[in-house]
Amino acid sequence: MKKVIAIVGPTASGKTSLSIEIAKRIHGEIINGDSVQVYEGLDIGSAKIKPDEMQGIKHHLLSVCEPSEIYSVYHFQKDARSYIDQINHPIIVGGTGLYIKAALYDYEFVERKRSDAFESQYAELSNQTIYDLLISYDPDIVIDLNNRRRLIRALEQATLGELRSKKIKKDHLLYDACVIYLDLDRQLLEERLKMRLDHQLSLGFIDEVKQLKEKHIEINAIGYREISQYLDGNLTLDEAKTLIITHSRQLAKKQKTWFKNQMNPWMIDATDDHLVEKVYEHVKAFLEEETP
Repeated sequence: MKKVIAIVGPTASGKTSLSIEIAKRIHGEIINGDSVQVYEGLDIGSAKIKPDEMQGIKHHLLSVCEPSEIYSVYHFQKDARSYIDQINHPIIVGGTGLYIKAALYDYEFVERKRSDAFESQYAELSNQTIYDLLISYDPDIVIDLNNRRRLIRALEQATLGELRSKKIKKDHLLYDACVIYLDLDRQLLEERLKMRLDHQLSLGFIDEVKQLKEKHIEINAIGYREISQYLDGNLTLDEAKTLIITHSRQLAKKQKTWFKNQMNPWMIDATDDHLVEKVYEHVKAFLEEETP
């Protein structure tokens, strides 16, 4: 089986810098595993690495489509596996658990265009009502109640007999995977999130969202969503910042639980004084193991 390394963890845990150091040592290449960073122009809010920060390491699946386009987990799975098969030592880096697991495990997805006609039937219904309808079809589904587009898509699939809970309960690895989770103390995570957000704002995050809105593009992702509400006059900037930190912290908690339950990662303290050396030794041992 092909060996694949995945470096995962919450926002601001240091995945990017660590992955570059590991890639340099094992002559690897990095595959983006963040569902927002695949979009062109979503740079500041997603903390997308800049070309001059890559230190000569090849990065893949960054800015591969316009934000007006649909790039689903189906597309990511197909593209990521293509790169995995081409690269000698592939390293997937990011925090979008479903995308990463879909690339590594035997998830089955079918490409199907979203039906505007179907979506229009539910335009007046709340997310909770749509969710209640969805679980009447698929009671075992686990889905983000705040992601309206995903709720409607899952409902459409369910009405066609394609139950998402049945599709994603796949636990057979297609690759020999080494998953490394960078863990952060809650208080330190919050401090880092605040520093990161202040830095993003200083780089022009508000202007980035404003330019998207001028193109009538609304991004339903943490940070973009709250800044959009600020630009619409529904939140003060301080309120938007508070919500971004709160939502980011809540997501980090969910991510940790999800990765621990779904992918059995090797957990390591992101602030360990010898982080790079310990991760490198772990990765080196993994690469030297005989492939099952």
